[in-house]
Amino acid sequence: MKPDEGYERSKQVVGTAAGSRLEVEWIERARRGDAEAFRSLVDLHRDRAYGLALRIVRVADDAEEVAQDAFVRVWRALPRFRGEAAFATWLYRIVLRLAIDRAARVRARRAREASLEATEEREPANAGPRDGGEAGRRLERLMEHLTEAQRAVVTLYYYRDRSVEEVARVLGVPENTVKTHLSRARAALRAAWLETEHP
Repeated sequence: MKPDEGYERSKQVVGTAAGSRLEVEWIERARRGDAEAFRSLVDLHRDRAYGLALRIVRVADDAEEVAQDAFVRVWRALPRFRGEAAFATWLYRIVLRLAIDRAARVRARRAREASLEATEEREPANAGPRDGGEAGRRLERLMEHLTEAQRAVVTLYYYRDRSVEEVARVLGVPENTVKTHLSRARAALRAAWLETEHP
């Protein structure tokens, strides 16, 4: 997903009051069927949607398909979008649900293939953390052992700096469920980290 001119134009206004107004205008126009306005919304949100999907499915091609499917669903459902949640929250909820479903299907397929053939499972491609440090890469590898729900919560809470309340809203689950997932994910990561230090 390489940014194009539309994305660069969109990026320049993000985080400003004018940017917020412009996004609202794009949403309203897209709800009325304006494909160009929707393209601007895609340009604005596609990298984050893709990155979120990648953290769940762990394979670049699958993440690309999840993000594209999510935008197709958003386009079809946009006329019914009432703005009760922020557009980004609504979009990310769709991305996460599709990514979790996709990861579960891939996992089931791989389990079937492994039982039928004595071949090694392909190592999933994943995006390393921005700092590129060894500790960060190690943590990314350990995250592969978390459940999809735990990865979703960890991604939103730690990597996207969302509050527990926001994570709960995006995932459509109670706040206590988010806290439980965070607690279990931290415990699992801590145990796995120590295990790799002292095998």
